[in-house]
Amino acid sequence: MTSVLHRGKLIFRRMERNLVRLAEEPNREAVHDFRTTSRRLETFLDLLLPVRDRNERKLLKLLSRIRRRAGSIRDIDVQLAALRSFKVPQEPRRKTQLMHRLIDFRVRHEQKLVKLLKKKAVAELAKRIRRAAQSLHGTSNRDPLGVANEMLRATSTAGPLSDEILHRYRITVKRARYAAEFAPRSAERDSFIAELKQLQDALGSWHDWMTLTRTAARQLGEIGQSSLVAALHNVTRVKFRHAVAALSESPAHSAAVNRVAQTRKPAKRPAASQSQAA
Repeated sequence: MTSVLHRGKLIFRRMERNLVRLAEEPNREAVHDFRTTSRRLETFLDLLLPVRDRNERKLLKLLSRIRRRAGSIRDIDVQLAALRSFKVPQEPRRKTQLMHRLIDFRVRHEQKLVKLLKKKAVAELAKRIRRAAQSLHGTSNRDPLGVANEMLRATSTAGPLSDEILHRYRITVKRARYAAEFAPRSAERDSFIAELKQLQDALGSWHDWMTLTRTAARQLGEIGQSSLVAALHNVTRVKFRHAVAALSESPAHSAAVNRVAQTRKPAKRPAASQSQAA
């Protein structure tokens, strides 16, 4: 068995464990572990083993549905963590008010998630996971590091960086890291993953604070209506600059940009006509 398929089978086993754990208690750690494992499994099937049978297609659809619900909870968890760490004197009552609203939102989303995780549904999904793991045979003809680099090359960050571009690249970096993790261990692999992890952390921190700032603005009003929202905007701007700096300093990103530039050869000029030459 190739190292790619061996790691794939490990992800399937981890996926089943995390699914059961999430169904038992959707706390912060269980939600996070389920989401990251399901993303790794999706990356394995989607990018490294693109030919899928009916069971695998159905499995991905069901996992995606649960992951979206879990994602709503995860977004609130990171906002709560950021808000608790935000030590500012501005509007303490409004900060408490925002905290309580986020907690209420989490309760509602958790209730929706629990509805998807009924005992019968979890048992069926676990069965599909085991069936998909048992059907893995042969070898993958795709290089995980090559797949990861191709993903980075395909996501352009040319031009002025906006929230939308950073958000898109954040997702790409995350999936590229997951793809690279399926590669055999080597100094190149470990260095590449470490670079992506550092970049992912910077982009993720910016995204967490941006999400919190937008939530606060919806609940408390814009900058002119709330000094707390204004303070959050300031932090988000700083996080944005840090993310842009991390992007520009990332060897993995720079290498991808350079490879894209090398593939964009300048168009040939039309040959001069005889009359022009004369």
